[in-house]
Amino acid sequence: MSDDSPRFKAWMQSGTADGENPTIPAATVILLRDGETGLETLMLRRNSKLAFGGMWVFPGGRVDDADHTDTTDAFDAARRAAVREAMEESNLAVVLDDLVALSHWTPPIETPKRFATWFFVAPAPAGAVTIDDGEIHEHRWVSPTDALAQRDAGEIELAPPTVVTLHTLVGTATVADALAATAQRTPDVFVTRIAVTDEGLVTMWEGDAGYETSDATAAGPRHRLVMADGAWRYERHDG
Repeated sequence: MSDDSPRFKAWMQSGTADGENPTIPAATVILLRDGETGLETLMLRRNSKLAFGGMWVFPGGRVDDADHTDTTDAFDAARRAAVREAMEESNLAVVLDDLVALSHWTPPIETPKRFATWFFVAPAPAGAVTIDDGEIHEHRWVSPTDALAQRDAGEIELAPPTVVTLHTLVGTATVADALAATAQRTPDVFVTRIAVTDEGLVTMWEGDAGYETSDATAAGPRHRLVMADGAWRYERHDG
């Protein structure tokens, strides 16, 4: 099994903690389809030569100036960016009105590139996935459970927001169920803080007892991802 914690720690320490690290608007879309054995999502492997390359991700990227055409609304621009990135990275024409907001993620100040990212879910459109073998090197349709198991077995690499998103989808039977459940809830807002423990890195979010002080040992409620050797643990409970 692989332990990604040292890699994440080194990457984050290459940034700055002096408050001079602004966020970059971005958007991601989790494309879903009903597979033979249940819900599947499209995942893409980034070119290993790019920033934090080799990761398996959902289609997405930064919000461009063109995404603001005819709108001054940042959320609208993010939706357009998600559709554009899906076309550029997978050649799938996602319908804008099919997007349902799932969450918004802001990385910790220490990260070198802070992409403040809207995560949307949408039904996968018809058509074959085509990648450019440039920015994206591979693609696969995979169930959330299988993707998490592959990460824990050291077969693929995933970033914390991807892991948490996959956990959100585990147990959902169909695309219709996933879209309905997402539409009925207020999008989660994740502003990440980092702590280091004997187990490895811990990413914490609002609601965790250690969030305000970045103290992962604080007793109380949990809302965190423990990036331990081997299997990572997503914990979200009140006590």
